[in-house]
Amino acid sequence: MSKKTEGETPLIRQFNKMKAKYPDAILLFRVGDFYETFGQDAIDASKILGITLTRRANGKNPDLELAGFPHHAIDTYLPKLIMAGRRCAICEQLEDPKLAKGIVKRGIVEVVTPSLSYNDKTSDHSRNNFLASIHFGKKNIGIALLDIGTGEFYLSEGNKTEIDKLITSLSPKEFVIERKNLRLFQESFGKEHFINSFDDWVFSFDYANELLLKHFGTNSLKGFGIEDDNLGIIAAGASIHYLNDTKHSEISHVQKISNLNNNNYLWLDGFTIKNLEILSPSHEKGSSLYDIINRTKSNMGARRLQRWMVMPLLEIEEIEKRQNIVELFLNKEELSHRVGENIRTIGDLERIVAKLAYKRIQPNELIGLKNILIEANKLRENIEDEEAIRDYYKKIADFAGLVEKIESMIKEDAPNNVSKQGVIMDGVSEELDNVRDLLHNGKTYLKNIHKREIENTQIPSLRLGFNNVFGYYLEVTNTHKDKVPEEWIRKQTLTNSERYITEELKEYETKILGAEQRILELETSLYAGFVEELQVYISEIQKAAEAVSELDALYSFAEIAIENNYIRPRINSGKSIKIVDGRHPVIEKLLPMGEKYVANNLLLDPKTRQISIITGPNMSGKSAYLRQNALIILMAQMGSYVPAKSADIGIVDRIFTRVVASDNISSGESTFMVEINEAASILNNLTDRSFVLLDEIGRGTSTYDGVSIAWSIASYIHNNRQARAKVLFATHYHELIELEKTYPRIHNLHVSVEERGKEIIFLRKIASGGSSQSFGIHVA
Repeated sequence: MSKKTEGETPLIRQFNKMKAKYPDAILLFRVGDFYETFGQDAIDASKILGITLTRRANGKNPDLELAGFPHHAIDTYLPKLIMAGRRCAICEQLEDPKLAKGIVKRGIVEVVTPSLSYNDKTSDHSRNNFLASIHFGKKNIGIALLDIGTGEFYLSEGNKTEIDKLITSLSPKEFVIERKNLRLFQESFGKEHFINSFDDWVFSFDYANELLLKHFGTNSLKGFGIEDDNLGIIAAGASIHYLNDTKHSEISHVQKISNLNNNNYLWLDGFTIKNLEILSPSHEKGSSLYDIINRTKSNMGARRLQRWMVMPLLEIEEIEKRQNIVELFLNKEELSHRVGENIRTIGDLERIVAKLAYKRIQPNELIGLKNILIEANKLRENIEDEEAIRDYYKKIADFAGLVEKIESMIKEDAPNNVSKQGVIMDGVSEELDNVRDLLHNGKTYLKNIHKREIENTQIPSLRLGFNNVFGYYLEVTNTHKDKVPEEWIRKQTLTNSERYITEELKEYETKILGAEQRILELETSLYAGFVEELQVYISEIQKAAEAVSELDALYSFAEIAIENNYIRPRINSGKSIKIVDGRHPVIEKLLPMGEKYVANNLLLDPKTRQISIITGPNMSGKSAYLRQNALIILMAQMGSYVPAKSADIGIVDRIFTRVVASDNISSGESTFMVEINEAASILNNLTDRSFVLLDEIGRGTSTYDGVSIAWSIASYIHNNRQARAKVLFATHYHELIELEKTYPRIHNLHVSVEERGKEIIFLRKIASGGSSQSFGIHVA
């Protein structure tokens, strides 16, 4: 034993033992009514939380830092620590301090992290809170994404670009990786992520497969359709290992794992998602597409909408199913209103059922769940006769039996914690009813004692009271103390009165206090048993939640269609795109009052008009035109209506964007290198159904070299027989308009302007033909 250890107090020795298990976490150490932190944890916590940092003696060490807060304030302070990017290990007292012999027994009951938390205030519930596990193979990478707040569990495999796309799309809050691959991960996906690392053995296939089979209670993973995804399985197993390591073992709501197969969705790389501002704006005061089209009524609907936005569909039949439901909501106003109210009242069912699964659901939340299930039954009745929503009707079970079960067990006015009593209905437990009766009659008997003693002693001001020191007492003012019977026992003398106890009072006090404790024990046991009994309903509640969240997103599509005058696009299996009077869905909503958005047409056809070269002045709207067409295609393949007069869209499988670049200094890449790398990635991944936006390509070098590069790229795409991608190419290199003369499927467009003397007016209208100048000096 070291001298340092010898000088420690037993409490600090216990703290250090717990801290050694999770050295990188702030240890919240329960001491009586407080959570205390010590040493470096205290220094960090005081800065993050703004609480007082003090020092205390620790054996021979007089300078141990200390900072703490009341245990009941954990819902206030814990979220602040998590949002500051810290893990917190919560160490509780595991026995009653009054009964402890020596130091109180303590243990870590939960490790709260940015992605693993049961606290409602530690995350934004309108977005998924994913934990991502990454496993590097020889060629590809496996990824698993798990949200314990909703029970969603996904895996996928792919190259670095494909995995980066998923990371950008789903924004995991923290990552689990193999320790030896830390540098590789940071080189591939950046250094700004919250990372946890484990040894090699955690990332072995046999161990991962065993963990998953044990969790799902199956003999094979074939039923989930992932049996061949070895890299993804290893990543998924690492996720389960991390849950076990952080004491998150109650995950019965994680009932399936699905493959996020990139071949099922329109491909959007991470750069395109950011550049098109799909989920978040590039500027603090800007707006994203999500901001504009989100009219969901619940957080789970908002989360569903975000996934649809970064994973648009490729199957025409599935897209049209969504469109049919949007059309139904538009045509049947009364039905739409009823369904909207049902969804709003149901709220975030996914997170409530997750609380049931990890057994953290409080009695009042169980009553809330009951009311939600009543509303789910109403929604079911409202959509029963609608063929377009028949699939959703089938997913929502009839919860009448479960509602009745909860009503017969839990009181309607149940408190927010079982320790506050008044949770279990009368008639559920005979013993509980008897003890309640004793408690009620005991207090009535005390009132009778009080009344009787007033009559016997003729002391009208006699008061019956209670304190924690000597229990129930009778208080007599000094004026009447000569009337006190001899058998009363004096316990306390005050300035103007004296307090007495009697044998009778002590007897009933024992009965009453014993009854209160027994009621708490019985209600706690009955409630825990009932929550366990409800676990069998988790699967069907989750299916209903999934259905409601999808209906919420579709209802949102209907609302924005009405609000913004969107139309139903026609999706076909061809390869051409024709949009009449298309508008940018975000910009048109941000225009000053009274200003009308100038709509523009788009026609691209791989046989006749594959590439459009767009020239025109700075700030005239070229970039907006490029982006609006990409967003219209994306919205259409989500199943949404779109901002246009009409739209005929041949399925697009990939959208690529290459826009004005900036230096990637942290990786040692110049503007030009970033640009060329991204252009090369696009050229190497083109397909027959790709839609490509090229904006100012070649601008990162000299004019001569830039024109040459831009010319070569346009020529390569035009002449690529295997992948005749459709391209919008905005440029200030007016030399490129000569391409139209050489290549039959290249067509020139320009943004119209009107010159009035020295003044130029941007008309924002796209017209055929090239522009002869950029008016850069005029703009400046």
